[in-house]
Amino acid sequence: MIQPASRIAGFAAAALVAGGLATASIPSPAGAAPQATGYLVGTGIGDMTGEAAEVGMMGYASLSQKTAGIQQRQRARAFIVADQASGKRVAIVNIDSQGTMQAVQQAVIKKLAAKFGSTYDDRNLLITATHTHAVPGGFSHYAMYNITVLGFQEKTFNAEVDGIVDAVTQANGNLKPGTVSLGRSQLTNASAQRSRPAFDKDPAADKANFPLGIDPAMTVMRLKQGGTDVGLISWFATHGTSMSNTNTLISGDNKGYAEYAWEHDREGVRYRDPSSPKFVAAFAQTNAGDMSPNLNLKPTDGPTKNEFDNTRIIGERQDAAAATAYNSATDIGSGVDYRMRYADMSKVTVAPQYTGDGQQHTTCPAALGTGFAAGSTEDGAALDFVHEGESNPFLAAIGGFVFNVSDQLKKCQAPKEIVLAVGTTKPYPWSPELLPVQLVRIGSLYLAALPGEATIVSGLRIRKTIAAAVGTSVDNVLIAGYSNAYAGYVATPEEYDVNDYEGGATHFGRWTLPAYQEEFAGLASAMKSGTPAAADDGTPRDLSDKQLNFQTGVVFDTTPGGVPFGTVKTQPDLTYQRGQTAKAEFWTGHPKNNLHRGGTFLEVQQQVNGQWVSVADDGDWSTIYRWARSSVADSIATITWAIPADTPPGTYRIVHYGDSKSLLGTITPFTGASRTFTVS
Repeated sequence: MIQPASRIAGFAAAALVAGGLATASIPSPAGAAPQATGYLVGTGIGDMTGEAAEVGMMGYASLSQKTAGIQQRQRARAFIVADQASGKRVAIVNIDSQGTMQAVQQAVIKKLAAKFGSTYDDRNLLITATHTHAVPGGFSHYAMYNITVLGFQEKTFNAEVDGIVDAVTQANGNLKPGTVSLGRSQLTNASAQRSRPAFDKDPAADKANFPLGIDPAMTVMRLKQGGTDVGLISWFATHGTSMSNTNTLISGDNKGYAEYAWEHDREGVRYRDPSSPKFVAAFAQTNAGDMSPNLNLKPTDGPTKNEFDNTRIIGERQDAAAATAYNSATDIGSGVDYRMRYADMSKVTVAPQYTGDGQQHTTCPAALGTGFAAGSTEDGAALDFVHEGESNPFLAAIGGFVFNVSDQLKKCQAPKEIVLAVGTTKPYPWSPELLPVQLVRIGSLYLAALPGEATIVSGLRIRKTIAAAVGTSVDNVLIAGYSNAYAGYVATPEEYDVNDYEGGATHFGRWTLPAYQEEFAGLASAMKSGTPAAADDGTPRDLSDKQLNFQTGVVFDTTPGGVPFGTVKTQPDLTYQRGQTAKAEFWTGHPKNNLHRGGTFLEVQQQVNGQWVSVADDGDWSTIYRWARSSVADSIATITWAIPADTPPGTYRIVHYGDSKSLLGTITPFTGASRTFTVS
């Protein structure tokens, strides 16, 4: 979800300032041990945490929401499955990000080519995002996704790209003979239907697959090397919006928590310890377009009124359901295959068998409607004077003036009321239209990599289309949403007409979903027949040399009275009980000076036999690193540690790692340590 801007500064206002801006699963057979399938399996994980201060956050499009610390680090999790018989392989990378931007895909492919030649390319690499809304933005090359972030943020972009490349490199380096198995379960208390009026317009036959109005399917791929479990990928549909649009901490949101809980708590993974277990757990998205984790359909409401607790609880529920599927997983079958092509989604001629009305139709250049401007009120704030499902001629008139919306585009996008004509801007569109549409098969499982976010009924229709073409059950086809590029929503034509947020954010008009069905049908037929996919409609544009940044960088850092950087401003208490929160404040430098990718801004250390041993860092759920200015160039790092219930009694301290920038531009690392305190 890309939400409109906050009540004070909406996306439409930002555009003016800029001068122109699944079906219910069949239970799996109870678990015989997976049989050998002739695979090579590899896993890897990379840190891709972006700028932790003063960068606009991606997802809610609120100008006032900027990073100010870290709750969880962003990570890329890679899985390579190679078929030893055919030699074919696929690399699947799940990233803690709002979406996979095409610029990131392009940069990753270039770096992988430099490392591995033709082994990995845009055909067999699938990059999919968890859709967390709690990450720094500015990692696209298209204006629509950067405008509320005040432009392209190179350090955040590079961190994401390098983290993905690191994860794939690790996975490639530890390929070993292994097995892959597949399990399924149901999860009914981690999502809610946030667009009921639109869902209710879908045909009864479609809605019958979702009697609760949600997609409860939890699907898990379990990977082993020999007899050792090394990873899992879980697919489940719920938005990454447990953390609200007032949050300023980097977080993987509910799926990020589930990943951490499985890796850290179940498997004992310690990300910065090379001797720790290497298990990799990815919690990926499917057709989450109209699925909210806010179970009471209000921001930060459900199951509790606290966004941190909600993030944890919705993550724990996914973790538990994934464990059920994981433990019942059975042999996935053999073989690896893939098809991909670049389709110009702005001008697809859609055949009658996909449109539903027996007529041929065409898609349109991208445009966003008043439903988009209203936002999904269940997950984030909207403009006060715009409401889902209602016409707003005033806002449409403003959009028509700024973007010069043609009568032809209005007719093509009807009944959408256009606010932002992002596909007709010059010299190039504000959002990509030449998009990668990809189908990957591992054994019996087909993954439809969609460069957007499908509602559950849209996902069902694509899955049925693919299943019919390849001759399998619809349960063996999953939507891998937010993959390889990002171009908004995919609502059904019936949902589109309602003018809720999802329809208003469906870029290419009423026939967007049928166009994707047609594209995936072509890929599936080619895979079935063993023939190549249709030729690409073109080559995606490279906009890397056309990026602008309107955000002030770090000029220099100071401390009050010239005290050394890392000096403790506020010491922790002398004693704490387990369950309490220890806190220390340090005079610090700007986090943009050094992202500490692969490192940390903090450690909680325990004194063991006269040595200080790290027990937590800024990648742990129990810690929070907050950054704030105290004057023009002075800043404070506040570090808290919610002491876990199983913490051993002993002596502890909090350590801060930072970097300062001088007036001459020299960046100098420093370390500060608090006084000791006891935990009992």
